[in-house]
Amino acid sequence: MDRELIRAHLNLYAVLQNLEDLVQLDTEMAELSRDWDISVQFLVRNGPEAFVEFKNGSCRHGRGRHARPSVKLYFTSPAHLNRMFDGAANPIPLKGFTKLGFLKKDFASLTDRLEHYLRPQAGQPQDENYLRINTIFMLQTGVYAAGELAMLDPVLARVASRMRKGALQIDVGPEGPYIHAIFDDGVVTVKKGSAERPMAVMTFKDIRTVNDLLNGRLDAFQATVEGTIKLKGQISMVESFNLILDSVTDYLS
Repeated sequence: MDRELIRAHLNLYAVLQNLEDLVQLDTEMAELSRDWDISVQFLVRNGPEAFVEFKNGSCRHGRGRHARPSVKLYFTSPAHLNRMFDGAANPIPLKGFTKLGFLKKDFASLTDRLEHYLRPQAGQPQDENYLRINTIFMLQTGVYAAGELAMLDPVLARVASRMRKGALQIDVGPEGPYIHAIFDDGVVTVKKGSAERPMAVMTFKDIRTVNDLLNGRLDAFQATVEGTIKLKGQISMVESFNLILDSVTDYLS
């Protein structure tokens, strides 16, 4: 599988899913999307498909096709989709021409806000609320992306194939987020929330600990020794997953 195709999977399945939480965590975006009743389908020629649905003040992200999308956006290739996520290309609308104003203004405001949290600018003020949202999005993007890479990248797929069946759970104290990845014979499913019976659990003391680790300001081994990161269960599963997670930045930067 080529690099552009893998990146397209990560953009649609790891990055885009953050919109679910953006409309809940950001008060401005919550107000903007409060009355939306619209679904947007992303279609990539010879590539992945996904959708986002806004209704009753919430957002739902899904793989594949929406039953009745309000808008269909087509991309001629995975590279075309990736250029859009990089801000260098526009999609081709196949349905929902009357919604073009919504796409250019309201939906663009939403995606710009997502980029605001995922790609902090140098010197940008970062209060506690920003730090929390930024960390949640970075963590979720990383875990979802690692799940995709465990199935798509040939080298990382071999790493994942040697992992035991079961769920790896990541908890952030004292109030979340919680996310887990389920491994099952080469198929990886990532879900928000707690797993029913995880094989391994990685618990972070707080949101700042996660932020420091993801930004290279914290040594994972030292944090484990000090107890700010706690591991329980099948430690080999955690080690293998971290190996996959370390490769995410090679595709998303």
